[in-house]
Amino acid sequence: MKKEIEQIKKKNGFIIDMDGVIYHGNKLLPGAKDFVRWLKEANKKFVFLTNSSERTPKELREKLNRLGIDVEINVFFTSALATAMFLASQKPKGSAYIIGEAGLINALYNVGYTMNNVDPDYVVMGESRTYSYEKIEHAVNLVLKGAKLIGTNPDVSGPIENGIAPATKALIAPVELATGQNAYFVGKPNPLMMRKGLKKLNCTREETIIIGDRMDTDIVAGIEAEIDTCLVLSGITSRDTMKAFAYQPRYVLNGVGDLV
Repeated sequence: MKKEIEQIKKKNGFIIDMDGVIYHGNKLLPGAKDFVRWLKEANKKFVFLTNSSERTPKELREKLNRLGIDVEINVFFTSALATAMFLASQKPKGSAYIIGEAGLINALYNVGYTMNNVDPDYVVMGESRTYSYEKIEHAVNLVLKGAKLIGTNPDVSGPIENGIAPATKALIAPVELATGQNAYFVGKPNPLMMRKGLKKLNCTREETIIIGDRMDTDIVAGIEAEIDTCLVLSGITSRDTMKAFAYQPRYVLNGVGDLV
Protein backbone atom coordinates (compact mmCIF):
# COMPACT_ATOMS: atom_id res chain seq x y z
CA MET A 1 0.00 0.00 0.00
CA LYS A 2 2.81 2.42 0.90
CA LYS A 3 4.45 1.92 -2.52
CA GLU A 4 1.12 2.51 -4.27
CA ILE A 5 0.54 5.74 -2.33
CA GLU A 6 4.00 6.99 -3.32
CA GLN A 7 3.26 6.24 -6.99
CA ILE A 8 -0.03 8.19 -6.80
CA LYS A 9 1.68 11.13 -5.09
CA LYS A 10 4.25 11.34 -7.89
CA LYS A 11 1.49 12.26 -10.37
CA ASN A 12 1.36 15.88 -11.49
CA GLY A 13 -2.31 16.14 -12.50
CA PHE A 14 -5.32 15.01 -10.45
CA ILE A 15 -8.84 14.64 -11.88
CA ILE A 16 -11.03 14.28 -8.78
CA ASP A 17 -14.69 13.35 -8.48
CA MET A 18 -16.62 15.13 -5.70
CA ASP A 19 -19.66 13.14 -4.48
CA GLY A 20 -18.39 10.17 -2.50
CA VAL A 21 -14.77 11.37 -2.70
CA ILE A 22 -14.72 14.81 -1.04
CA TYR A 23 -18.18 14.82 0.54
CA HIS A 24 -21.48 12.97 1.01
CA GLY A 25 -24.33 15.45 0.72
CA ASN A 26 -23.34 18.19 3.18
CA LYS A 27 -20.88 16.06 5.13
CA LEU A 28 -17.14 16.33 4.48
CA LEU A 29 -15.44 12.93 4.16
CA PRO A 30 -12.48 12.05 6.43
CA GLY A 31 -9.14 13.34 5.18
CA ALA A 32 -10.62 15.42 2.34
CA LYS A 33 -9.49 18.75 3.78
CA ASP A 34 -5.92 17.47 4.36
CA PHE A 35 -5.85 15.98 0.85
CA VAL A 36 -6.76 19.31 -0.81
CA ARG A 37 -4.24 21.13 1.41
CA TRP A 38 -1.57 18.65 0.25
CA LEU A 39 -2.50 19.20 -3.43
CA LYS A 40 -2.00 22.95 -2.99
CA GLU A 41 1.20 22.71 -0.92
CA ALA A 42 2.74 20.19 -3.36
CA ASN A 43 1.85 22.48 -6.29
CA LYS A 44 -0.18 19.74 -7.98
CA LYS A 45 -2.54 20.59 -10.82
CA PHE A 46 -6.06 19.47 -9.99
CA VAL A 47 -9.61 19.70 -11.28
CA PHE A 48 -12.85 18.65 -9.63
CA LEU A 49 -14.66 16.84 -12.43
CA THR A 50 -18.22 16.06 -11.40
CA ASN A 51 -21.10 14.40 -13.23
CA SER A 52 -23.50 16.40 -11.09
CA SER A 53 -25.12 19.20 -13.11
CA GLU A 54 -27.15 20.88 -10.35
CA ARG A 55 -24.67 23.50 -9.13
CA THR A 56 -22.66 26.22 -10.86
CA PRO A 57 -18.87 26.35 -10.21
CA LYS A 58 -19.58 29.36 -7.93
CA GLU A 59 -22.06 27.30 -5.88
CA LEU A 60 -19.64 24.36 -5.71
CA ARG A 61 -16.89 26.68 -4.49
CA GLU A 62 -19.23 28.09 -1.82
CA LYS A 63 -20.23 24.57 -0.75
CA LEU A 64 -16.59 23.53 -0.29
CA ASN A 65 -15.95 26.80 1.53
CA ARG A 66 -18.74 25.99 4.00
CA LEU A 67 -17.12 22.58 4.54
CA GLY A 68 -13.78 24.27 5.25
CA ILE A 69 -12.00 23.84 1.89
CA ASP A 70 -10.91 26.95 0.00
CA VAL A 71 -10.18 26.58 -3.73
CA GLU A 72 -10.41 28.79 -6.83
CA ILE A 73 -13.58 28.81 -8.93
CA ASN A 74 -11.69 27.62 -12.04
CA VAL A 75 -10.88 24.18 -10.58
CA PHE A 76 -14.46 22.95 -11.16
CA PHE A 77 -15.72 21.28 -14.32
CA THR A 78 -19.26 19.87 -14.31
CA SER A 79 -21.28 17.75 -16.72
CA ALA A 80 -23.50 20.84 -17.18
CA LEU A 81 -20.52 22.82 -18.53
CA ALA A 82 -19.51 19.88 -20.76
CA THR A 83 -23.10 19.60 -22.05
CA ALA A 84 -23.22 23.32 -22.85
CA MET A 85 -19.89 23.12 -24.72
CA PHE A 86 -21.09 20.08 -26.67
CA LEU A 87 -24.39 21.70 -27.70
CA ALA A 88 -22.66 24.97 -28.64
CA SER A 89 -20.32 23.01 -30.95
CA GLN A 90 -23.22 21.02 -32.47
CA LYS A 91 -25.67 23.89 -32.96
CA PRO A 92 -24.38 27.34 -31.97
CA LYS A 93 -27.00 29.68 -30.43
CA GLY A 94 -29.61 26.93 -30.40
CA SER A 95 -32.53 26.51 -28.02
CA ALA A 96 -33.44 23.97 -25.35
CA TYR A 97 -36.22 22.83 -23.05
CA ILE A 98 -34.39 22.17 -19.78
CA ILE A 99 -35.33 19.96 -16.86
CA GLY A 100 -32.58 20.76 -14.38
CA GLU A 101 -31.20 23.19 -11.83
CA ALA A 102 -29.21 26.45 -11.88
CA GLY A 103 -25.92 24.77 -12.86
CA LEU A 104 -27.39 23.50 -16.13
CA ILE A 105 -29.52 26.55 -16.92
CA ASN A 106 -26.60 28.96 -16.34
CA ALA A 107 -24.18 26.85 -18.41
CA LEU A 108 -26.53 26.89 -21.40
CA TYR A 109 -27.28 30.62 -21.06
CA ASN A 110 -23.54 31.32 -20.95
CA VAL A 111 -22.94 29.68 -24.35
CA GLY A 112 -25.77 31.68 -25.93
CA TYR A 113 -28.61 29.16 -25.73
CA THR A 114 -32.20 30.33 -25.30
CA MET A 115 -34.86 28.56 -23.27
CA ASN A 116 -37.70 27.28 -25.46
CA ASN A 117 -40.66 25.13 -24.42
CA VAL A 118 -42.48 25.26 -27.80
CA ASP A 119 -40.12 23.99 -30.53
CA PRO A 120 -36.61 23.59 -29.05
CA ASP A 121 -33.64 22.00 -30.82
CA TYR A 122 -32.94 19.92 -27.71
CA VAL A 123 -34.60 18.56 -24.60
CA VAL A 124 -31.83 18.60 -21.97
CA MET A 125 -32.10 16.87 -18.62
CA GLY A 126 -29.90 16.87 -15.53
CA GLU A 127 -30.55 16.13 -11.85
CA SER A 128 -33.56 18.10 -10.65
CA ARG A 129 -35.52 18.61 -7.45
CA THR A 130 -38.41 20.03 -9.51
CA TYR A 131 -38.92 16.84 -11.52
CA SER A 132 -42.63 16.40 -12.25
CA TYR A 133 -45.06 14.35 -14.34
CA GLU A 134 -46.09 17.49 -16.27
CA LYS A 135 -42.47 18.23 -17.27
CA ILE A 136 -41.90 14.64 -18.38
CA GLU A 137 -45.12 14.68 -20.41
CA HIS A 138 -44.03 17.95 -22.07
CA ALA A 139 -40.53 16.59 -22.77
CA VAL A 140 -41.98 13.43 -24.36
CA ASN A 141 -44.09 15.46 -26.78
CA LEU A 142 -41.23 17.82 -27.70
CA VAL A 143 -38.99 14.82 -28.50
CA LEU A 144 -41.78 13.27 -30.59
CA LYS A 145 -41.95 16.57 -32.50
CA GLY A 146 -38.25 16.34 -33.33
CA ALA A 147 -36.23 17.76 -30.41
CA LYS A 148 -33.05 15.75 -29.70
CA LEU A 149 -32.80 14.19 -26.23
CA ILE A 150 -29.65 14.97 -24.19
CA GLY A 151 -28.70 13.82 -20.68
CA THR A 152 -25.98 15.64 -18.74
CA ASN A 153 -24.65 12.33 -17.39
CA PRO A 154 -25.44 8.60 -17.38
CA ASP A 155 -25.49 8.16 -13.57
CA VAL A 156 -28.45 6.06 -12.42
CA SER A 157 -28.04 7.13 -8.80
CA GLY A 158 -25.81 9.21 -6.57
CA PRO A 159 -24.83 9.15 -2.89
CA ILE A 160 -26.62 11.43 -0.40
CA GLU A 161 -26.27 11.63 3.38
CA ASN A 162 -29.04 9.12 4.13
CA GLY A 163 -28.60 6.72 1.20
CA ILE A 164 -28.84 7.24 -2.56
CA ALA A 165 -30.93 9.45 -4.84
CA PRO A 166 -31.99 8.80 -8.45
CA ALA A 167 -29.74 10.64 -10.92
CA THR A 168 -30.07 11.71 -14.55
CA LYS A 169 -30.24 8.31 -16.28
CA ALA A 170 -33.05 7.19 -13.96
CA LEU A 171 -34.91 10.50 -14.40
CA ILE A 172 -34.63 10.56 -18.21
CA ALA A 173 -35.69 6.90 -18.63
CA PRO A 174 -39.46 7.65 -18.85
CA VAL A 175 -38.82 10.02 -21.78
CA GLU A 176 -36.68 7.40 -23.54
CA LEU A 177 -39.27 4.67 -22.99
CA ALA A 178 -42.26 6.78 -24.04
CA THR A 179 -40.58 8.12 -27.21
CA GLY A 180 -38.43 5.16 -28.24
CA GLN A 181 -35.48 7.59 -28.47
CA ASN A 182 -32.16 6.99 -26.72
CA ALA A 183 -30.65 10.01 -24.98
CA TYR A 184 -27.07 11.08 -25.69
CA PHE A 185 -25.16 11.43 -22.41
CA VAL A 186 -22.28 13.93 -22.20
CA GLY A 187 -20.78 13.33 -18.72
CA LYS A 188 -18.34 10.62 -17.58
CA PRO A 189 -17.50 8.10 -18.99
CA ASN A 190 -17.96 10.01 -22.27
CA PRO A 191 -14.38 10.71 -23.52
CA LEU A 192 -15.43 14.34 -24.20
CA MET A 193 -15.55 14.94 -20.45
CA MET A 194 -12.10 13.43 -19.87
CA ARG A 195 -10.52 15.41 -22.73
CA LYS A 196 -11.92 18.63 -21.30
CA GLY A 197 -10.49 17.67 -17.89
CA LEU A 198 -7.00 17.03 -19.31
CA LYS A 199 -7.15 20.27 -21.31
CA LYS A 200 -8.11 22.18 -18.18
CA LEU A 201 -5.18 20.64 -16.28
CA ASN A 202 -2.77 21.12 -19.20
CA CYS A 203 -1.25 17.73 -18.35
CA THR A 204 -0.45 14.60 -20.35
CA ARG A 205 -2.36 11.35 -19.76
CA GLU A 206 0.77 9.72 -18.35
CA GLU A 207 1.27 12.30 -15.58
CA THR A 208 -2.42 12.33 -14.57
CA ILE A 209 -4.61 10.17 -12.33
CA ILE A 210 -8.38 10.10 -11.92
CA ILE A 211 -9.74 9.56 -8.40
CA GLY A 212 -13.38 8.51 -8.09
CA ASP A 213 -15.85 6.31 -6.24
CA ARG A 214 -17.75 4.82 -9.19
CA MET A 215 -16.67 1.93 -11.37
CA ASP A 216 -19.22 2.67 -14.10
CA THR A 217 -18.24 6.32 -14.65
CA ASP A 218 -14.95 7.39 -13.02
CA ILE A 219 -12.92 4.20 -13.38
CA VAL A 220 -14.11 3.15 -16.84
CA ALA A 221 -13.61 6.76 -18.02
CA GLY A 222 -9.98 6.65 -16.89
CA ILE A 223 -9.35 3.23 -18.42
CA GLU A 224 -10.86 4.22 -21.79
CA ALA A 225 -8.91 7.50 -21.82
CA GLU A 226 -5.69 5.63 -20.82
CA ILE A 227 -5.35 7.59 -17.57
CA ASP A 228 -4.33 5.80 -14.35
CA THR A 229 -7.28 5.19 -12.04
CA CYS A 230 -7.74 5.23 -8.27
CA LEU A 231 -10.97 3.95 -6.74
CA VAL A 232 -11.89 5.22 -3.28
CA LEU A 233 -14.24 3.14 -1.14
CA SER A 234 -15.74 6.21 0.58
CA GLY A 235 -18.65 6.47 -1.87
CA ILE A 236 -20.88 4.11 -3.79
CA THR A 237 -18.50 1.17 -4.44
CA SER A 238 -17.29 -1.54 -2.05
CA ARG A 239 -14.56 -4.16 -2.57
CA ASP A 240 -17.31 -6.73 -3.25
CA THR A 241 -19.23 -4.69 -5.84
CA MET A 242 -15.93 -3.74 -7.50
CA LYS A 243 -15.25 -7.41 -8.28
CA ALA A 244 -18.38 -7.67 -10.44
CA PHE A 245 -16.84 -5.48 -13.17
CA ALA A 246 -14.78 -6.81 -16.10
CA TYR A 247 -12.23 -4.00 -15.62
CA GLN A 248 -10.45 -3.02 -12.40
CA PRO A 249 -8.85 0.20 -11.10
CA ARG A 250 -5.06 0.55 -10.94
CA TYR A 251 -5.20 1.60 -7.26
CA VAL A 252 -7.77 1.17 -4.47
CA LEU A 253 -7.86 3.36 -1.33
CA ASN A 254 -10.31 3.62 1.58
CA GLY A 255 -10.53 7.35 0.92
CA VAL A 256 -8.41 10.32 -0.21
CA GLY A 257 -7.27 10.65 3.41
CA ASP A 258 -5.03 7.61 2.81
CA LEU A 259 -2.80 9.79 0.62
CA VAL A 260 -1.95 12.17 3.46
